[in-house]
Amino acid sequence: MSSVPATLVMLHLGLGSFHRAHQALYIHQLIESGDARWSLAGGNVRPDNMEMIAALAKQGGAYTLETISPQSEHTYTKVTSIREVIPYEPTLGALIARAADPATRIISFTVTEAGYYLDTQNRLDAGLPDIVADLAALHAGKPGTTIYGAIVAMLRRRMQDGGGPVTLLNCDNLRHNGERFRGGLLQFIERLGDTVLLNWVQANATCPNAMVDRITPRPSPDVAQRVLAATGWADAVPVMGESFIQWVIEDKFCAGRPEWEKVGVEMVESVAPYEEAKIRLLNATHSCIAWAGTLIGYQYIHEGTHDAEIRKFAYDYVTDDVIPVLTPSPIDLAKYRDVVLDRFGNPAIRDTNQRVAMDGYSKIPGFIVPTFRDRLGRGQGIASVAMLPALFLAYLERWHRGQIAYTYQDQAMNPEAAHAVCAAPDPVAAFCADPVLWGDLANNPTVVAAVGAAYERVAGFVRGRQP
Repeated sequence: MSSVPATLVMLHLGLGSFHRAHQALYIHQLIESGDARWSLAGGNVRPDNMEMIAALAKQGGAYTLETISPQSEHTYTKVTSIREVIPYEPTLGALIARAADPATRIISFTVTEAGYYLDTQNRLDAGLPDIVADLAALHAGKPGTTIYGAIVAMLRRRMQDGGGPVTLLNCDNLRHNGERFRGGLLQFIERLGDTVLLNWVQANATCPNAMVDRITPRPSPDVAQRVLAATGWADAVPVMGESFIQWVIEDKFCAGRPEWEKVGVEMVESVAPYEEAKIRLLNATHSCIAWAGTLIGYQYIHEGTHDAEIRKFAYDYVTDDVIPVLTPSPIDLAKYRDVVLDRFGNPAIRDTNQRVAMDGYSKIPGFIVPTFRDRLGRGQGIASVAMLPALFLAYLERWHRGQIAYTYQDQAMNPEAAHAVCAAPDPVAAFCADPVLWGDLANNPTVVAAVGAAYERVAGFVRGRQP
């Protein structure tokens, strides 16, 4: 008769601000309610944020979450759910051991949308250098550095040690994130040629879809100063977030789970309508405001949200083109649109355009192209949604000329190809011909015409705002 460990563990890969302001808070709230059956362990699979990880470990995994409402009300919570901080080292030995332990029942992760190396048909791009390097490393008995290479090393050990079934929980902004990760993982293992592991994963791992939502800017130094003033604790690694928080999870766990529904998590049969609303009404709108705001010199998201012209771009995109294709929905989409804009307008959050504008080459196909496809499939117009890629093209041209006021980061972008688009005789045509961005809509004449017209509107918008 197998024994159940006194404390079950959720191992999280990617101890960034979002995880600590979101998933870790829910486990903390459960523990505070008297349910201490689950705790968190965590670490990074790459040598990222080493100083933060070291400081978090020194504090025993505890840190302060500053929450700021749209009315600028500040509250402070000392979060203590991360009971094990695992420092990075190249063999990932401690992470792999924790993942293989029978007490670990969930492995969750946040690696950003571009970290899954999937094309528009959900095929793993096995020719990318990171994937090639990971396959070679695993053949040599070493872990990889992508989410697939790291997870495979962990699952191999778990299988060998008899650790039992495990749930792999994706916490990134990726449509059908559990399904897509599972597909990429199985394709990766097939490429690796490990049939035994492939069969084990198919029988012993589930990958629920989930939708996560909370704005969590990179904490600036003044967050620590406010935490010290409010709590008396010189916290080296505080995080901040807006007061809104949401987590919707497909109830598909094969090795048990926390009773998250007790602390406000929505456990559902299908996440689809929630993630569609979030990705199209929130994520795409966020990017729209970041790209437009950067073009006219704003630094923060709230500045663009309160700009009448930029707000109209975002409002019209949702109202004209998104809500009609997502109706009917279990969500009041018009109310959700207004709540989103109110959240983005919160000046106390001070979320930067730099953070939100990143990864356009993942966000165009993931957040925006589906609305083009739905509208065209119904024979409907695309004038409002076309403003978003047009804004990104204008933004990309600024990057091409070295005129973005900050470093633009984009894991999915091929810089040479992006420079070639901007240098083309007809940048709109070159942009709309890129299959990385548009998939099966590349070179679609209706799309080219609509983006071209929107591009002229963007040019007029920018000219009108110049001193």
